[in-house]
Amino acid sequence: MRLWSLHPSYLDSKGLVALWREGLLAKAVIDGKTKGYKNHPQLERFKSHSDPKAVINTYLWDVFYEADRRGYNFNREKLDLPRPCKLIPVSAGQLAYEFEHLQRKLEKRAPDQYRQNLAAQEIIVHPLMEIVSGGIATWEVVTKTEAGKRARVAR
Repeated sequence: MRLWSLHPSYLDSKGLVALWREGLLAKAVIDGKTKGYKNHPQLERFKSHSDPKAVINTYLWDVFYEADRRGYNFNREKLDLPRPCKLIPVSAGQLAYEFEHLQRKLEKRAPDQYRQNLAAQEIIVHPLMEIVSGGIATWEVVTKTEAGKRARVAR
């Protein structure tokens, strides 16, 4: 499960569909409607929020809006009505790590999206995220090679 801190516009079509599917799985876990994935590290940022149900739902609405902008037909009936919620802090180091991780995937899978992302002057976060200082999240599994890579981060 990969729930990106990056703005969904950085994803190719395969990545956006996967984000939607994995986000719905995360929503099911948080709603108590599944037995699996309950302790998945990627869920930590949502489960530790003061209102986990509102925040995963709001996260998914932004994924839905990006899909709709691209003309995809995601089923919004799977979502609850959005409600205001506090932003999720994401460290600059985590954001940089995620950007590089995505770029490694896109370089082979979607070269056009890879090049488009390289042209970005700054990295934009998912609208629900708020950039804070810090390194890669403790729940993230990182190899030494990955840890050495950095990206431009928006402030």
